[in-house]
Amino acid sequence: MSRIVILGGAESGVGAAVLAKVKGFDVFLSDKGKIAQEYADTLRKWDIPYEEGGHSEELVLNADEVVKSPGIPSTAPLIRKLMGQGTHIISEIEFAGRYDTAKKICITGSNGKTTTTSLIYYLLKNAGLNVGLGGNIGKSYAYQVATEHFDYYVLEISSFQLDNVYDFRPDIAVITNITPDHLDRYDHKMENYVKAKFRITRNLRPEDCFIFDSDDEITIGHLDKIVLKAKQLPFSQRSEVSQGAFVRDDKIVLRYEKDESEIFLNELSLGGRHNIYNSMAAALAAKATGIDNKTIRDSLSSFKAVEHRLEPVLSVRDVLYINDSKATNVDAAWYALECQKRPVVWIVGGTDKGNQYSVLDSLVRSKVKAIVCLGVDNVKIHDAFESIVGKEKMTDVLSAEDAVKAAAAFASPGDVVLLSPCCASFDLFKNYEDRGARFKEAVRKL
Repeated sequence: MSRIVILGGAESGVGAAVLAKVKGFDVFLSDKGKIAQEYADTLRKWDIPYEEGGHSEELVLNADEVVKSPGIPSTAPLIRKLMGQGTHIISEIEFAGRYDTAKKICITGSNGKTTTTSLIYYLLKNAGLNVGLGGNIGKSYAYQVATEHFDYYVLEISSFQLDNVYDFRPDIAVITNITPDHLDRYDHKMENYVKAKFRITRNLRPEDCFIFDSDDEITIGHLDKIVLKAKQLPFSQRSEVSQGAFVRDDKIVLRYEKDESEIFLNELSLGGRHNIYNSMAAALAAKATGIDNKTIRDSLSSFKAVEHRLEPVLSVRDVLYINDSKATNVDAAWYALECQKRPVVWIVGGTDKGNQYSVLDSLVRSKVKAIVCLGVDNVKIHDAFESIVGKEKMTDVLSAEDAVKAAAAFASPGDVVLLSPCCASFDLFKNYEDRGARFKEAVRKL
C-alpha cells in the first residue's frame, strides 16, 4: 500500500486526505499550526491519522508521495528535505485530477479569476449541466471527487496550486490576465510568476481551448515561448479577432467556429471595464462548452457580484460603502478605482507584497479625496500619496471599525467609501474574507 502524506490541514489538504483514504492509500496528514475544528472533525469522521502543531519528520519523510497545500512555499525546510531525497511533491489539483473523468474548465490569472470562475459556473448551471465548483473557491476539488459525481468542474486555480501540477489537463484553460503579484514567492522575478500561471496550458491537446486576454502584454509576450496545440480564443477590447470575443461599438461580439453573436454592454449585470473582460472570458468558455447564445446573454445579465469583489454593502447618509477586500494587489485596486464615478474615500493597506504604487497616481489624483490607511506599516502608502491628497486627508487605523469611522468622517453625501486594500490582510486579519466581513459589519453599525 502506497503511503501518501498531506502537508497542511485546511480545505485543500483535508480534501486530498479524504480522497487518498477513499482510494485506499496509507494516508497521514501533518500541519505545522493548529487545525480548525471543522477540519479536525472531518479527519476523525474519515478515520485519517493526523498531527498538528508541528511536523514529525519520521512520519513525513517516509512518504511515497506528498500532497502539499498551496500556502506552503517550496523554500520551507521540510519541503527542501523531501525534494533533496527525491520525494515526488504534488498539489491537491494534480492529485484529484488523476481520479476525475469530468470535463474541466480551469481559470487562473492575477485579477478577475474569482468573478470569471463564478460567472462560468453560473452559466453552466443555467444551461442545466451537472457541474461542480472548486479549486481556490468553494469546496475542495479533491473532496468533491471523493464524495460526489459531476460531469463538469469549474476550477479557479492559483499560481501556488499550479506550481506542483504535472499531468493535470483542463479541457478549457483560461488566463484572465497577468500582473505583478506574489513576487515574494517567486524570487521577486516576474518571469517565474508568469511561468507558474502558464503551467495551466502545459498539457492542452488540439481539441482543447485556451482563452486569454490579447490586450494583456505580459500574456501575449509569453505566448511564443510555449508550445500550444490547443484552439486559441483571445478576447479584446482594443481590436477585432477572427475567433474569440471583442468589443464593437456598444456590444460584445462572440465568434466561435462559424457562429457569431452579440451582447449589448448595457445588458451586462457587472459594471466596469474589467468586468467586460471577465464577461467575455466566461462567454467564450460557455460557447466552447456548447451553451446556446440566449442562455449566455440571459446569464450575463442576471449574474450577481461575488462577495468581497466590488461588493456594494450599504448606502448610509447618501455615502455608498463598497467592499473590495479581495483586491490584494495594485492592479486589482486600479480596476476598482477606475470604475468609480463618484468622489472616493479610499481604505488601503495591509501586508505589502512588493507593491509599486506609482501606477495609481493619476487615478488617485482624479478620483480620491481622502485615504484611510488600514495596516500595521503604512509608510509606503504615505510616501506614495501624501503629496497628491495632502497630509491632512490621510489617517492611520488598526481595525475595520476605526477605518469605517474615519472614512465616514471624510465622506460627504454623494461619495463612495471604497475598501480596496492593494495588500494582503495577514497583519491585522485572518484573511481577505475576514477583513471584508469585518468591514461590512462596521458599515452596518453606522
